[in-house]
This record gives sequence, C-alpha cells and structure tokens, in this order.
Amino acid sequence: MTRGRWIALVTAAAVVLAAVAVVFVVRGAGERDRPGPDQAAAGTVLLVPGYGGSTTALTRLAELLEADGRPARVVALPGDGTGDLVVSAGTLEQAVRTALDDGAPSVDIVGYSAGGVVARLWVQRHDGARFARRVVTLGSPLHGTRLAGLGAALAPDSCPVACRQLAPGSDLLTGIADDDLPSGLPWLSIWTEDDETVQPPDSARLDGAVNVPMQGLCPGLTVSHSELPTNPAVSALVRQALSGATLTTPKACPTA
Repeated sequence: MTRGRWIALVTAAAVVLAAVAVVFVVRGAGERDRPGPDQAAAGTVLLVPGYGGSTTALTRLAELLEADGRPARVVALPGDGTGDLVVSAGTLEQAVRTALDDGAPSVDIVGYSAGGVVARLWVQRHDGARFARRVVTLGSPLHGTRLAGLGAALAPDSCPVACRQLAPGSDLLTGIADDDLPSGLPWLSIWTEDDETVQPPDSARLDGAVNVPMQGLCPGLTVSHSELPTNPAVSALVRQALSGATLTTPKACPTA
C-alpha cells in the first residue's frame, strides 16, 4: 500500500469516527432534553425506603396517597437497602417498568433517606426523567452523611457497601454531584434541621430542585429523621407536591 493511500484511509477513518461522535453527542443531548411525562396525567407512586430497607415507615404514607386516589407501592430493596445502591436503582427501574406495563402513564417517586439517593441514581442511570412525573425526597443524604463517613473510616468491616457509598466524597456521590439534574423534572427535597442521622441535614439540598427545610415553613416544629415519613406536616407536603397540575414551592406550613 502506498503512503498516499495509507494517509487517505486514515483520514477517512478519522472523519467517520468524528461523525459518529457527533451523532452520539447530539443524540445524547436530545434524549436528555426530551419532554417528560404529562404533568396532568398522574400515575403510580413508588416509595423507596432508606438504609436498612424497612418498608414500615413508608406504609402509612402510601395509605394516605391511596386515600387520595393514587396507586401507591413501597419498593422492597435488595439486601435490606445496605447493598450496592446502584443495584437498588436497578430494582427501582424494575418497579417502574412493572407500573408502566400495567398501564400507568408515568410514575411519581418518593425516596426516604438513602432511598432518595437511589431515586437520584435511577434518574441518572436509567433515563428516569422520561418516566418520572415528579420526585420527592425526604431527608436524603445526597451529599453524604458524617455517620457513614465515620463508619467507613473507623469500622470498615461493619460498614456495608451502601454505608461506604453514603460517606461524603465517595465515588458514587461525586458522580451524582457532577451530573446536573435533568431540566424539566420537578423535584421536591424536604429535610429537617433536627436530623440526627443525616449530618449535616442540608446534605439533602439538590441543585435544580425545590428545597424545603421543614423548620423554614413550620417554625418550632420538632421532627426527627425517622419521623419524616409519618409526620403529618411532611405527609401533607408530599401529598400536595404529587397533586395538582404543577409542583410549586410551598409558602406556608401545611395542615394534615
């Protein structure tokens, strides 16, 4: 093969690869910017528990949502919610697919504690903005919690995979922080300043979301981390957020 022909072949290959790269970039941008579900067409609510995987705390909230006429299901996470949170996001994806296959036009996601991190991973890794009408998170350590950091540093053998992933600065949380929330996905993040588990409490703050510390709306309210799913004011906020034509910023302390 002559030198001139070799150069021509290499040049042609480079042009083809560049064109393919452009196609993927444009396609990726198009996927990310694609409009999400119809906000007026509410579907199934999927509630995602936190570290430890207990569904009990979310059962009462699911019952309230069902009383509002919404199909609601608490998602059981593998490994009691202490295993790889990426795997848990895959479990949420399966629950979403089941709801859609059963005829739901979309899903609403409520993530409690680490369940909110699972929801964020699902949105990031499973194109969740295409299927989620709205997302609400309660006391979710989206930037980690010091307790997990201490566990990972001082007692690594007693700190399961999810514990290590919830340590501030973990690879998993850094990957979330470096990825913008898809535009057009309504997201409400609620937390309590009394949180003894997620430290600091405003680890729940998420750029692009409606961020609500409960004491900012309800001065003097005392609510612990474990009480978030059952507190009447919090439950009222969740129900308000999942009803109506749009998700708006709460202006006053709600009544149950």
